[in-house]
Amino acid sequence: MDLIIFDLDGTLVDSRRDIATSVNELLSRMGRRELPAERIFDFIGNGVRTLLQRSLGSTVSQDEIDRAVKLYLPIYGSHLLDTTLPYPGVREALEALLPGRSMAVLTNKPTRESLAVLEGLGLERYFCQVYGGESFRERKPHRMGVDSLIGSTGARRERTLMVGDSRVDFETARNAEIPVSLVTYGIGAAEVRTLSPDYFIDDLRQLLSIVASRP
Repeated sequence: MDLIIFDLDGTLVDSRRDIATSVNELLSRMGRRELPAERIFDFIGNGVRTLLQRSLGSTVSQDEIDRAVKLYLPIYGSHLLDTTLPYPGVREALEALLPGRSMAVLTNKPTRESLAVLEGLGLERYFCQVYGGESFRERKPHRMGVDSLIGSTGARRERTLMVGDSRVDFETARNAEIPVSLVTYGIGAAEVRTLSPDYFIDDLRQLLSIVASRP
C-alpha cells in the first residue's frame, strides 16, 4: 500500500464518552433535556453540525444550530481527553505500518480538535496530513478528501486503503474507487456488519496482514 487513510473517532480513538458528555453539557446550557449517552453515540460521524442537529431534534432552527456549534466547540475542547484513548492495538499497528508508506487522517471532526486529540495521545507523528470536516468544500462521504490525499502523496489509487468504522467511511471509499477496511469495534459497529467492505478487522493490527497481501 502507498497510502492508508484513517477515520479518527471510532477507528483510531474511542472518544464517544467525551463527545456525549460535551453534548449533554451543551443541551443543559441551552435549557434542553440531556440524552442517554448511547443515543448520542448514534449521532456521531457526520460532523459537528449534524451531531448537534440530531441531538437538538428535528424542529431546531438553523440559527439555533449556529449558536449550538459556537457553544459546543469550547465545551468539547475542555473534555477532549477526559476519557478518550486509542483503541487496543492502534499504537502498535501505526508503528509497524509507518515505514515505507504515507498515512493520513480524514475525519468529519473539526481539524483543530482532531489535531489536539492526536497530539494529546502522541499519535500525530504517524500522519503526513490530518484533514477535518472543514478542510474541503465537500466532506465525507464525498471523494474530495481522498482525491486530494492521493494527489498530494503521489499514491496510486489501487494502492490506497480507507480504514473506518461507519457507513460514511464505506461510502467515501466506494465513491473514491479505493478499497476499504471497516473495524468491528468502533462507534458504528452495529451498522458495519450490514455492509460489504473489502475487509473486516477486529483489531487494527490485522491491517499488517492485509497490507502484506496487497503487493
